[in-house]
Amino acid sequence: MLPTVPGNGPTGYSVADYTAIRDICEHLKASSTKGELAEKIARELEKYSVLALQVICGRLHHEVEHLPSPYREAVRPFFIQQLFGAHHQIMLMFRNGSFWKMRETLTDQVLISEYFLMVQKACFSRETQSDYVPGFNSPYQGLFYFLIAAFQMFVLEGPGHPVGMPFPGGFRVEDHNGVYFCPVRDKEKEVPYSICNFCPAKQTDTLK
Repeated sequence: MLPTVPGNGPTGYSVADYTAIRDICEHLKASSTKGELAEKIARELEKYSVLALQVICGRLHHEVEHLPSPYREAVRPFFIQQLFGAHHQIMLMFRNGSFWKMRETLTDQVLISEYFLMVQKACFSRETQSDYVPGFNSPYQGLFYFLIAAFQMFVLEGPGHPVGMPFPGGFRVEDHNGVYFCPVRDKEKEVPYSICNFCPAKQTDTLK
């Protein structure tokens, strides 16, 4: 069971929450192959109950509804694919034994270590915000997002956001023969806890 015990600390979470997520991140960043990291991610995702996934889906719906129309309608299916399509893919690959075949060494161990150090902080970043509600902003909901992104970026070496995902201005994430381009890749460097800083995609402006 995930050790979520909201309300025991000054900002809403118990020491067990901080310790658990720290230990998860340390365990993940110690991986040496793509298959090892993928299996560890899948085992963490297995811990999420149907109810927990429904809450995450509700939170996603809540955040998407705040986007302006018609962008909201255009981007909604890509957010669903980014989280729940990827979750289904990971669990399917885990159950059919695909990860055993992934023996390639992880491409950038330093970047992966930096990523999971960031995740430890990011999972608790909403505690001090005015819209913070413990039951709706569990650190494990944030962890779910970062686990999915880690699989996409470090195991599959794909973009953190799905190919085809639109961004304001009419630009999209593109795939050019296995080289990915994103319109915001280099434009969120100052955004705290952004996965863009770890994404293998190139900035769209560099597309020739």
